[in-house]
Amino acid sequence: MTDMANTATSAGFRPKVPTRRSHKMGMIPFLWQSWRDPLQLWGELHFQELYVAGTSPLGRTLVVSDPVGVRRVLTDNALNYEKGDLQRRVLGPMLADGLLLTEGDQWRRARRIMAPLFTPAYTAKTAEVMDAVCRRRVEGWKLDQGARVLNIDHEMSGLTFDILSATMFSDDLDGDAAGFEKALNQFLEVGARISPLDALKAPDWIPRLGKLASRGSSHFFQERVTALVKRRRARLEAGDAPDDLLTALLSARDEEGDGSGLSDHEVMSNILTFILAGHETTARTLGWTLHLITRDAAVAQKLKEEADGWDRSSGGIKAMVWHKAVIEEAMRLFPPAPAMIRQAVADDVIEGHEVKAGDSIVIAPWLIQRHEKLWDEPDVFKPERFLPENRKNIDRYAWLPFSGGPRICIGAAFAMQEAIIALAEILKVAEVEAITPVQPRPIQQITLRSRETMRLRLRARKDV
Repeated sequence: MTDMANTATSAGFRPKVPTRRSHKMGMIPFLWQSWRDPLQLWGELHFQELYVAGTSPLGRTLVVSDPVGVRRVLTDNALNYEKGDLQRRVLGPMLADGLLLTEGDQWRRARRIMAPLFTPAYTAKTAEVMDAVCRRRVEGWKLDQGARVLNIDHEMSGLTFDILSATMFSDDLDGDAAGFEKALNQFLEVGARISPLDALKAPDWIPRLGKLASRGSSHFFQERVTALVKRRRARLEAGDAPDDLLTALLSARDEEGDGSGLSDHEVMSNILTFILAGHETTARTLGWTLHLITRDAAVAQKLKEEADGWDRSSGGIKAMVWHKAVIEEAMRLFPPAPAMIRQAVADDVIEGHEVKAGDSIVIAPWLIQRHEKLWDEPDVFKPERFLPENRKNIDRYAWLPFSGGPRICIGAAFAMQEAIIALAEILKVAEVEAITPVQPRPIQQITLRSRETMRLRLRARKDV
């Protein structure tokens, strides 16, 4: 086991999950579920065995859930495993030259340029701005005037967009959180689904209905981000550009290489990557976290006490161990990115399992983080397993919400800080309650979203 069996203090809440299939899936059902909801592809065997080999429209496939095997793919032999064609086909039109999809020298150069922008010191500097944004959002709910039922999906999307805009772009995104949210929802619900044509590796000239239907959202993003970069270039030339991520992206140079910077296209691709991989994933994490604590009063009480003790300083965030543990447990149960696919460049052997060049390797946090051989009570909400005294028992490659190895999420510390601050500001003033015993059900649309709109009741705390 990777976590301790005797640390349970919570009530043992089991969140709703899709039914696991017990039979082999044919090609037509496989393609249908890949488009509709890839979570439905997983069967009981995937949660019981650490390696599952087979064939699919993707070709020869090996599903790897063993932390040792995961480490080989993501770290020890990472150069042999690339993102693969499917992800580029699905996300490439918008994110082709961003950190998420690039490979080789192009990726290494961009990573070197951007690494200084996500140091602990730089991240800590953004805490005060994050907190101010969160306080404005919570105050805007006007809970002192009465309880409110909130669309949590919408509220958390708006909150994380405002944080992204304030910290990374100095509020230069026109404040159009609603427009970005609408475009992002359209892209994820329609354009970013796995088309059967992509799964079957059909030629690119054959139209994909999802891509056609999401042209409006793609155009919106490209138009807004192009204008954003153009405005900032002008401010840089005028000498009055703010000191934020966008300015840093446009000014950064590859000091270890040829001294060049990122092209405007690379900058735009990375801005869109940050919106998808930063704003969207943190919003979903906060939503699932709030859902979980509505079902566990003991954990909610610990969080409120800890939030009350936080002095709103960046240094005080380190002491918020229950906030961090609850968010990490939420990401275990509901990983923002539930699956990763790598393609083998050359033959390899993973813990005795033969891999041929071109084979697809699937690493699914949704499986790994609920696997029966890796976790005690894997489907139970037990945030205490992530408290400092227990955290050392969790294998690094058994918990992968930020991926791992050289391609670990560059903004992981930024996202964690953001989520802790947001959760604390909400719980400083609000009781969060479920409005129905019916639980939200997860669905995979690149990120892990709620199938139905997530709504919760928030009321002003009486004890503050």
